[in-house]
Amino acid sequence: MTETLAEGTVHQVADDLRAALEADTEIRALWQGLTPLGRNEFICWVEDARQAKTRDRRIGRTVEELKEGKRRPCCWAGCIHRTDKAPGAWQQAVLIDKTKA
Repeated sequence: MTETLAEGTVHQVADDLRAALEADTEIRALWQGLTPLGRNEFICWVEDARQAKTRDRRIGRTVEELKEGKRRPCCWAGCIHRTDKAPGAWQQAVLIDKTKA
């Protein structure tokens, strides 16, 4: 029996991301080796995409960044859905209030 694919702290892995992560045993192992917060950041980044094209690109980039040894998505301000800490000032202004920082 195969180990269940690990989830994030807040977000669950959607079917399309799951398929990309499970398509390659190396990528799956890299994903499993991330911390729950690291996995959560990647999931949130993918989930934040407004268009299917962007979502697909982010899923592909997740696989690439895992291969590159990244533990968090590049250029992502962080998950605003976490309840264990308040959003930072930049997150509040740009991601939540939608103003320029």
